[in-house]
Amino acid sequence: MADAHQKNHDYHIIDPSPWPLIASIGAFVMAFGGVGYMRYLSGGTLHLFGVDWAHPWFFFIGLAVVLYTMYGWWSDTIKEAHEGHHTRVVSLHLRYGMIMFIASEVMFFVAWFWAYFDASLFPGEAIQATRAAFTGGVWPPKGIEVLDPWHLPLYNTVILLLSGTTVTWAHHALLHGDRKGLINGLTLTVLLGILFSGVQAYEYVHAPFAFKDSIYGATFFMATGFHGFHVLVGTIFLAICLIRALKGDFTPKQHFGFEAAAWYWHFVDVVWLFLFFSIYVWGGWGAPIHG
Repeated sequence: MADAHQKNHDYHIIDPSPWPLIASIGAFVMAFGGVGYMRYLSGGTLHLFGVDWAHPWFFFIGLAVVLYTMYGWWSDTIKEAHEGHHTRVVSLHLRYGMIMFIASEVMFFVAWFWAYFDASLFPGEAIQATRAAFTGGVWPPKGIEVLDPWHLPLYNTVILLLSGTTVTWAHHALLHGDRKGLINGLTLTVLLGILFSGVQAYEYVHAPFAFKDSIYGATFFMATGFHGFHVLVGTIFLAICLIRALKGDFTPKQHFGFEAAAWYWHFVDVVWLFLFFSIYVWGGWGAPIHG
């Protein structure tokens, strides 16, 4: 009788889970709460289902539900891995999922690059369409002072390239059973990620142009800002991996959570190289440099 119920395949049928439903509810509340928050900031209202959504609390409630779902869902995934459910087939499918997620992120950034190149290669139409205070069919628009690409942007480029080497060091240390090297490499990567975010925040505060001033500022802050958000997410991702490594998780044969974080971090590195050369170097070529 026991043999009839014995698992004889590499697939894992998960137990009934509440997380997809809770995540959907949280995402719904956060989406409408975000719209309501923007209406609230502009002094408007947003009535839906008999409720005025023009209030900041709905957005933060939805965000809290989504964050809690992420914690609970991924905790269950880690538990399943410890119980031996992540077989060869399951691990392969997890990798496929991460690859598709990164591919979707690539297309996300393609949209911002497309917007930037459309405005920069056809500046006359873009500048006239935005009715900005800046004149001339050139890029950057006349009156714009750009950031020096060989100062803070180059510094941040070196930081991210170094972080790519430290996360690779941590990965190789894990494969060779060197837990001390794993922890040291992850610690340095997290610190470098925090340093990058701090430098970019400083750069934003001292930028000579604003988001709403021109098409240059809008495309600049959208592209670099979303990359900065991805750096923040990747830093949190790696910090959680560091906590798990300190607790004794990850083995040379089973460490997909760390591997996914490393893939994501390398993706962030590559996107930054494109941003640096396209927006900071090429995009500001010939314009007056601030400071």
